[in-house]
Amino acid sequence: MQFIKRFFNKPDQSFFLFGSRGTGKSTLIHALYKDALWIDLLDPEVLRAYSARPERLFDLVRGNPEKTIIVIDEVQKIPSLLSVAHSLIEENKKLQFILTGSSCRKIKRVGADLLAGRALQRKMHPFIAAELGKLFSLDRALQIGMLPVIWGAANPLDSLQAYVGLYLKEEVLEEGLVRNIENFSRFLEVVSFSHATVLNITNIARECEVKRKTVENYIEILEDLLLAYKVPVFSKRAKRDMSMHPKLYLFDVGVFRALRPKGPLDRVEEIDGAALEGLVVQHLKAWSDYSFEKHDISFWRTRSGVEVDVVVYGPLGFWGIEIKNTAKIHSADTKPLQSFLVDYPMARGILLYRGKERLKRNGILCIPCDEFLSNLRPNELLWK
Repeated sequence: MQFIKRFFNKPDQSFFLFGSRGTGKSTLIHALYKDALWIDLLDPEVLRAYSARPERLFDLVRGNPEKTIIVIDEVQKIPSLLSVAHSLIEENKKLQFILTGSSCRKIKRVGADLLAGRALQRKMHPFIAAELGKLFSLDRALQIGMLPVIWGAANPLDSLQAYVGLYLKEEVLEEGLVRNIENFSRFLEVVSFSHATVLNITNIARECEVKRKTVENYIEILEDLLLAYKVPVFSKRAKRDMSMHPKLYLFDVGVFRALRPKGPLDRVEEIDGAALEGLVVQHLKAWSDYSFEKHDISFWRTRSGVEVDVVVYGPLGFWGIEIKNTAKIHSADTKPLQSFLVDYPMARGILLYRGKERLKRNGILCIPCDEFLSNLRPNELLWK
């Protein structure tokens, strides 16, 4: 697969680059920092050496004084290396450390040194449509997701199943994050039904036949492994009673597809609708993280059940976004946005759908979803 240029601005100082496995962190850093000293903790021999003696990093850096950029790939595997990196930065202000990670759980758990504010934090997401340009296909994205490691695979669907298995084996089982891998595997299947829906921990616990506290811990593991995230309710200056429960999203629509069971009782349109909403939200999360100024990504839901799928609020604007997996727009489709705009007349309403024409219905701009995603770029308005 050809190299795809990513929306990433190189910091001039040390930084963490967090992102799920397969999002292209290592590929990007290799391309940007060809002459860096590289410590690959996915290499078992390297991992053993630095686990036994993290101070080896002192020897390596001091032995290569001409190298001022040091990459530690998958740094969460040996969090104690961060204290050594901190000491080296204090010793030589010209050093720049690039610390990649696919999990922040172990770092948080041991209270590891995050370089005392001397390192920025950046995130790497799956591809977004504007990065792929003409290679982007909405239909393909909805089936296999946007992970670079999957997008370029010869057999993407098989690769997705292997990807999920890799996480279970290397991130969950080997790191000892759960005691019962069978229960966690069952949880992954059940939680896929909660993708793009309001999170109900009690129902998930009942389906998994485990305690509520266990489910809360499992969800925290997914978040720490950067495999899922919660989206809160937008409640700024709320004029109505609002629901308080967040929505849950798996980080990539392809991973959702791989986990979600399918059978005679499963409605295809329900799965496809959740996939489309998840794809839009993962694009908006990336758009915000890649932009210089961050935006709140939330949703709007009243206690009476009126809901707008996504609310984007920040320096570049204020939008309510409704997402419809349909090629035709009906009058009722715009009603939630109309209610939202009554409460927030300063906001703009957008309805994304699977049709081919830009339309305006009941004062709401209706945009083809593939056109919207293809034009979504960091530091630019969602829609001009």
